[in-house]
Amino acid sequence: MFITNDIRYVGVNDHQVDLFEGQYRVPGGMAYNSYVILDEKIAIMDTVDKNFTHEWLDNIQAVLNGRKPDYLVVQHMEPDHAANVGNFMKLYPRTTIVSSAKAFNMMTAFFGTDYADRRIVVGEGDSLSLGKHTLAFVAAPMVHWPEVIVTYDVLDKVLFSADGFGKFGALDVEEPWDDEARRYYIGIVGKYGAQVQALLKKAATLDIQTICPLHGPVLKEDLGHYLHLYDLWSSYTVETEGVVIAYTSIYGNTRAAVEKLAEALRANGCPKVIVHDLARCDMAQAVADAFRYSKLVLATTTYNADIFPFMKEFIHHLTERNFRNRTVALMENGSWAPLAAKVMKKMLEECKNLTFADTTVRIVSALNETSSKQVETLAGELSKEYLAQQDATADKNDLTALFNIGYGLYVVTTNDGARDNGLIVNTVSQVTNTPNRIAVTINKQNYSFHTIQKTGVLNVNCLDVSAPFSVFQRFGFQSGRTADKFEGLEILRSDNGLAFLPRYINSFMSLKVESFVDMDTHGMFICTVTEARVMSDADTMTYTYYQKNVKPKPETEGKHGFVCKVCGWIYEGDELPDDIICPLCKHGAADFEPIG
Repeated sequence: MFITNDIRYVGVNDHQVDLFEGQYRVPGGMAYNSYVILDEKIAIMDTVDKNFTHEWLDNIQAVLNGRKPDYLVVQHMEPDHAANVGNFMKLYPRTTIVSSAKAFNMMTAFFGTDYADRRIVVGEGDSLSLGKHTLAFVAAPMVHWPEVIVTYDVLDKVLFSADGFGKFGALDVEEPWDDEARRYYIGIVGKYGAQVQALLKKAATLDIQTICPLHGPVLKEDLGHYLHLYDLWSSYTVETEGVVIAYTSIYGNTRAAVEKLAEALRANGCPKVIVHDLARCDMAQAVADAFRYSKLVLATTTYNADIFPFMKEFIHHLTERNFRNRTVALMENGSWAPLAAKVMKKMLEECKNLTFADTTVRIVSALNETSSKQVETLAGELSKEYLAQQDATADKNDLTALFNIGYGLYVVTTNDGARDNGLIVNTVSQVTNTPNRIAVTINKQNYSFHTIQKTGVLNVNCLDVSAPFSVFQRFGFQSGRTADKFEGLEILRSDNGLAFLPRYINSFMSLKVESFVDMDTHGMFICTVTEARVMSDADTMTYTYYQKNVKPKPETEGKHGFVCKVCGWIYEGDELPDDIICPLCKHGAADFEPIG
């Protein structure tokens, strides 16, 4: 395996392990990665599991070709990576260990010594020169142990990412990265999303050309794909539209209800329906799917005045990993006193931003006419947006969409003839209802203003409260003239040919411009409604909700000047220019406030 001219791979593949960390099935084995950086001084990056001591030391000796290592960099003290620190130091006693202070404390516990006479303690911002290569150290506490550091090779632009960007599976097994990396991340690192987000912000300041994790393949191509997935996973954002049904069934009656629901969802156009029998499936895969998809149905029996054990374990896995930002529906079964739904909802009450379906399916022993209708109603509720997205099943004249217009936030979508575009606005209002007229006001500096003037058509997407900050970054903080704002998004189109958002909206309206009012810096388009679809019953994202719950707090500590109240951009200076326009959101001086 070629990494760079100076960086060599000396890791091992493990096909003996059946359960990683004693719980995760790994039919493809595991890789324990270690690397050597050859320079005037030589650094070994981490060790491997105790079962592969001699294979690993042989790999190192082959690469060193008679030379001796100067440093052993220990990024993470978990035994699958640090078990051979003691063995390595016996073989190479003049080597200096480079690690964090907390890691050296752990070495005392593991090996009975903290190598006080042969160590360099490093932390955030420290560096180590090997000659041509300089190693820059970045603290990564709780990703996913407290002592973790990651290392950036400034010369070759390589990030040694510890357990970050790892996956299950040995390196000699061909399998898709996403699925096993997702199962690995959610299972092992998933609780620590905030810490991973902090590390991703640090990584964004580095020019990374290669990622060398401690598990899984070295990543060189399409790094944006892996970084994007890690951003989704660590922010608990929906990755894929679809419904996961996780169930337990004793005598088959709950399973029959689940199968009926799954069939109805597929018939309604649900893009993906995943069903997991929790007593038989890979629990880690079921958990990973619950975090991947947008909706989750939990179906189980009342059992000893509680719920069936496998469901209890499953929900515990979800709550332990900060399950949030999803729609959840409940199905319960019981022969005399069904209470599973109550227990499940109680277990989930600490999870943030869960939307529970209005319909709860209640089965008394077996499906009957009443519970079968509840299944059909639930399928319709969970499929509402999917039915609205399809031309064949959408109600394109649902003018209740107009009820979702308020002082909210919207994505206006257009097309300039070459590609789709969109921008964030908060200036949409209904001006008449006979006929229906909608006013949309847009800053003249926005490229979308120019496009609407040329084409006379636009879509207004009503954002709902599930919309994450990334939507505002995508559509509000870059120009459609230079950026493809729909890059990587699924494209759905209304009858006028324009795109509408596949998620995070409760409705959209297609508009045709009838007249225009010039308002100096802005222009108001007076439009008729040509199509209106309601996607869900979720609340509209208001400007106040965005400010309180979605927009990150600006990092103003140690800075002097003014901050944009809309997007958080900071202007540093004693006086704010009267004609300032925020380069991100295009708002003027009235939307800035002094720092402090």
